[in-house]
Amino acid sequence: MLNIKRTFWGALILLTVLWLVAEPLVFWPANFFALRASMVQYSGVIAIACMCVAMILALRPRWPESWLGGLDKMYRLHKWFGIAGLVMAVIHWLWVKGPKWAVGFGWLVRPAHGPRVNPGSHAPEFFTTLRGPAGDLGEWAFYAAALLIVLALVQYFPYRLFYKTHRLLAVAYVALAFHAVALMKFSYWTSPVGLIMALLLAYGALAAVIVLLRRVGAHRQVEGRIASIQYYAGVRALETQIDVPRGWPGHKPGQFAFATSDASEGAHPYTIASSWNEDNPRITFITKELGDHTRRLRAMLRVGQVMKIEGPYGCFTFDDGCSRQIWIGGGIGITPFIARMKHIALGPDASLSGSRSQEIELFHTTADYDEEAMSKLSADARASHVRLHVLLDARHGRLSGERIRALVPDWPKASIWFCGPSSFGEALRRDFAAHGFPVTQRFHQELFAMR
Repeated sequence: MLNIKRTFWGALILLTVLWLVAEPLVFWPANFFALRASMVQYSGVIAIACMCVAMILALRPRWPESWLGGLDKMYRLHKWFGIAGLVMAVIHWLWVKGPKWAVGFGWLVRPAHGPRVNPGSHAPEFFTTLRGPAGDLGEWAFYAAALLIVLALVQYFPYRLFYKTHRLLAVAYVALAFHAVALMKFSYWTSPVGLIMALLLAYGALAAVIVLLRRVGAHRQVEGRIASIQYYAGVRALETQIDVPRGWPGHKPGQFAFATSDASEGAHPYTIASSWNEDNPRITFITKELGDHTRRLRAMLRVGQVMKIEGPYGCFTFDDGCSRQIWIGGGIGITPFIARMKHIALGPDASLSGSRSQEIELFHTTADYDEEAMSKLSADARASHVRLHVLLDARHGRLSGERIRALVPDWPKASIWFCGPSSFGEALRRDFAAHGFPVTQRFHQELFAMR
């Protein structure tokens, strides 16, 4: 989380500093309308820059994944930049519209030289002719983008509709990029902020085209075929085993992939619940009936059906130098730990980092219980020499940091790996931080929320 905060605020601060270099007179405006002209430019630059970065991150690029801590963290950053872009776009719109309304009500008087208060803002005639159409198009694109972003933030909005409507933001982005190119102060293009904006706008436009053509992650996709399906009624979870071709690059335990079983529904991310064996190229997903899509999977999927798999992604891979690890799986968040246990059980030679010499405590807290699923989980724990603690919410109450510390006396030496409800994970993080645990370095949490 620390790196995505640094990236987010660092990008905003850098753009602000570069803009100030290009607009040093903003602190000494000749009048209110001179200040307004500068604020229109600043808010517009920040708004479209945030949208550019959000559009680029929508491509699921691999190059920043290790720095940001995984694709789950990148999607959180994508969301932050999207919200920041919307907020700055609203501020930009208010700076454009507000003074006009004030003049219309007689609250402000526009100076006679109004639009010419900013020296050096004159552009070549070609750009001047684009200002009117770009202004009108940008205004309507702003309204459309605002509606689409708000819909994306409404969790009750069905995913199948979100998948279709969210892609339309690429169309709105192209219109807003045209608006920015035509109306950004022409002198900026020869300054550092102009160079940065040119690169962002170009990369963002390319990203928009890829999104509209539905080619996001296309070079990381393979087609697999469902080998087996098993439903665990007690926990309302579906285990799907998929044979994948040799094109699958393999994965580390704890990583996830996007699976597409219905093109109209789009790709959904699932943690891979199996280790990788090149001699038996098969991956397993365990999905719980939590939403409209996952509740339909049992009826939709069948053995022999072709599925498109994209990945692997994520950095929740248990890679650290700690001799003791504490794993916490809340509900369906148990899946990465199942994969890791299966990997350890293959033997020391199969483990990329860590082995049976590691002492591992696994806490699985759940509201539901299924005898067969729990039997498999216990067998995996025994085979990998992992000490398993199962806590049923109704019987044992809520898992707390105090309970974990009581059961694992040497917890200060361990690393903690959490996968489950984000609010639960944050509560545990705060609890351990309050007891002096270095959560920044040794508390690892999957942010498995992709919208």
